[in-house]
Order: sequence, then structure tokens, then C-alpha cells
Amino acid sequence: MLKEFRDFLMRGNLVELAVAFVMGLAFSALINSFVNDLVMPIIAMIIGKPDFSGLTFTINDAVFRYGAFLTASITFVATAAAIFFFVVKPMGAIMARMRKPEEEVVADEERRHQELLAAVRDIGR
Repeated sequence: MLKEFRDFLMRGNLVELAVAFVMGLAFSALINSFVNDLVMPIIAMIIGKPDFSGLTFTINDAVFRYGAFLTASITFVATAAAIFFFVVKPMGAIMARMRKPEEEVVADEERRHQELLAAVRDIGR
């Protein structure tokens, strides 16, 4: 039973998943720092303040903290933009450069049409 447990722990997928999880946490910290320390101050320069958590309104003793929602929304959009423009697009460009040019794949029907056209041309000669 201990051997099976050891084999389970050392299984490649489990180790890869653990590494991916740790790398995801580190990457999350990096992106959060980028957004909070670089993007939000720019937003603060434009709008006037980076944190809207203090904005509230009250109805019948119920406090609605819409400012916290605004701050979370801005942070979400800034995080998504940072990931897209600084990770997804550059990685896509790198992967496109690394890909070998694929030969043009011709569908079977298209190939048959080309063969028939070549045969008709050969008959005409």
C-alpha cells in the first residue's frame, strides 16, 4: 500500500499539476503587483483616486458599498488587460515564430477536382 501511495505521489501529472499551481500563484502575485503598483496609480492620476471603497449610499439603515465594487471592477479589467497585452499576445507571437510553416493541406474533394482538371488539360493537348 505504501508503494502504491508513493507511486501516486510521484505520478507525472500530479507533480506537473503541483508545479503549475505554484507557478500560477507566483504569476498571480506578479500580475497583482503590476496592476496595483503601476496601473492603479495611472488611473488615480486620471480619475483622482485609485480606491473607491469609501463610496457608499444608505437606504433604510442598509449600507451599499458600491465603491468597493467599482474598485474590484477596475482591478479586474486592468488585470485582464495586463494579462492579454503582456502575456497572451506576446506568447502568441513567439509561438507563431517558432511554428514550422505547414504545407498547405488540400481537402480530398479539392484534390480530386485538381486531378480532374489536370486530366482534362492533358486530354486537350
